[in-house]
Order: sequence, then C-alpha cells, then structure tokens
Amino acid sequence: MKFLRYIAWLLRALLFVALLLFAVRNTDPVVLRFYLDRNWQAPLVLVVVTFFALGAALGVIACLGKLFAQRREIAALKKELNGKSAVSAPIAPSDSGL
Repeated sequence: MKFLRYIAWLLRALLFVALLLFAVRNTDPVVLRFYLDRNWQAPLVLVVVTFFALGAALGVIACLGKLFAQRREIAALKKELNGKSAVSAPIAPSDSGL
C-alpha cells in the first residue's frame, strides 16, 4: 500500500513541475478586451489559471443544488428507516423442526 502512496506523490510532483514549467514559459503579457473599452493586461499564465479557477468554481456551484437535494433525501430516508425499525420489533426465527 505504501508503494501506491509513493507513486501518487511522484505523479503529483511531476504534475507540479509540469505546471511550474508551463508558468515559467508563458509569462508574455496578453490583453483581454472587454466591452466599453475596458481591458486587462496580465501574463498569459495568470489569465489561464484565473479562468480555469473560475470555471472550476462555476462547476462546483452548479453541482451544489443536486448535492444538497441528495443530502436532504438521504436524511429523510434515514429518518424513515429509523422510524420503521423502532416501530417493528425484530421477529425471532422459529424452530419448526423442518
């Protein structure tokens, strides 16, 4: 099991180095032009990372409604299950001699 942990950390380290090299290689300034003559000038890597983070945040926000609905449903089902188990007493198996 430790071997898999080492492999996972190795892959994380390689991913970090790859992203770091990407960031170092893409420091050229870019200009984003918005409406009403507004613009934003920043390094390319900052723009890419910013919009990636915004996209990930929007994806998480989009999933929150479904997640909360599922949690409410699970809580209601657990409550229903606990209510049924408290009402019905367990029935002991009978020895009929078969």
